[in-house]
Amino acid sequence: MARSNRRHIFPLALLAAVGASLVVAPAAMAGFISPEHGGSPNADRIHTLYMLTLAVGIVVFVGVEGVLLYTLIKFRARKGAVAAQIHGNTRLEIGWTVGAAVILVVLAVVTFAALPGIRDPENSDASAAALTFPVVAHGEKKVPSDGRSLDIDVTGQQYVWRYRYPDGDDNPSNDAFSYTEMVVPIGVTVTLNIRAIDVAHSWWIPKLGGKMDAIPGYTNYAWFKISKPGVYRGQCAELCGRNHANMVAQVRAVPPDEYTAWIAKQKADIAAANTAVAASHGKLANDPQATP
Repeated sequence: MARSNRRHIFPLALLAAVGASLVVAPAAMAGFISPEHGGSPNADRIHTLYMLTLAVGIVVFVGVEGVLLYTLIKFRARKGAVAAQIHGNTRLEIGWTVGAAVILVVLAVVTFAALPGIRDPENSDASAAALTFPVVAHGEKKVPSDGRSLDIDVTGQQYVWRYRYPDGDDNPSNDAFSYTEMVVPIGVTVTLNIRAIDVAHSWWIPKLGGKMDAIPGYTNYAWFKISKPGVYRGQCAELCGRNHANMVAQVRAVPPDEYTAWIAKQKADIAAANTAVAASHGKLANDPQATP
């Protein structure tokens, strides 16, 4: 094979390999190039929208690269050939401009049609409705259409996540709370109030939906609904300091009765700890020399 021909063949082979890898990528690398999903309906809808956009992108890429390869092969340099002088093709230029615009319009329409299902929380299952409380929508906070959810406060601080579980009595002092691991019942729509008390963090459990920033002095909102028991792991997705990598998070979904028992135990443990602290303070007040 002549050296000049090899110079043309190698770039073409490389382009063909790249195009083929992109065509088979969705099937072979679905968990690598696409958002994680399977834990909550909003995460599944994000994945569907992403894959639709990716499919359109692959079709456009293959089409453009196909024309490029065809052109490189058919009109490759030949000895003695004289290049034709082309000054433009108005119909072709209008066609690809209109085609690109149509693709953008279609993607925009599909995206805006899918956004309500991603942003708006669903109602909880009827079997688990007893574990929800009335929640009021305000500002950017969205609530299920029946106005009830399990509303959990998520607070980020260097370098841990804290979760508070309001019980509907408007008295935060007796609410259960936990660190690092959030426990929720299956079949219940969980709405999140996401905040930070020091620097910017980002709450992200990939299989439960998109990530949401935790900003000091500001509240962001998110939601999820898990249908089966399991553990869903995540990570602070905002560089927040030297121990950022240690700021892990996870959500453990359990049956409703197990969740009720867990909340009761958390409250009992917290009450016992508060009693022990109060007794220790009282002992110190009566005898400053005593060891707590």
